[in-house]
Amino acid sequence: MSGRGILETLNVSRETLDRLEIFVSILRKWNPKINLVSRASLEHVWSRHIADSVQVFRCVDAPDSWVDIGSGGGFPGLIVALLAVDEAPEMKVTLIESDQRKSAFLRSAARECGASVTVLSERIEAVAPQQADVLSARALADLSDLLGFAERHLSDGGVALFPKGENWKKEVDNARQRWRFEAEPAKSLTEPEAVILKIRGVERV
Repeated sequence: MSGRGILETLNVSRETLDRLEIFVSILRKWNPKINLVSRASLEHVWSRHIADSVQVFRCVDAPDSWVDIGSGGGFPGLIVALLAVDEAPEMKVTLIESDQRKSAFLRSAARECGASVTVLSERIEAVAPQQADVLSARALADLSDLLGFAERHLSDGGVALFPKGENWKKEVDNARQRWRFEAEPAKSLTEPEAVILKIRGVERV
């Protein structure tokens, strides 16, 4: 999907698209050094990574605070921050990434794209509880493990957004052995069998 294609499909402003195009150029420059995304997926960065992250942002009304864990190459957390510049300028975006080189990339890309973010270069379980209104993670861990992070970092009444592939139902069933939670699947626009799980009310069994 081209930049123009994502603009039309996901209703992204011209200004936001400019920021996204700057981000893609930065990602292409850094990727050979620290392997932020696979080389194959970089060829389809707009559909595989950008559009996938934009739809996560679109799943909820803009909250006061958004925390992205295991942010890696910036998906979805840094893309959320780029969208927020125009669409939710008061929203506080925090990215948690323990890899120092990836954290350096996130800070540099945010600065060059004009986005305001806080990057915490620590392990997710070591960071102080964030009281996030929205917690997101993409391609990070099994749902059961993600719910442990949600229990630590979500505010009361907060929602976790976890994109999951075609085996999402099995992950939900397995997670219910350890956790109580509400799960609302939103159909993915980028992968036919995938969903974005909207999770609330996380409690240990």
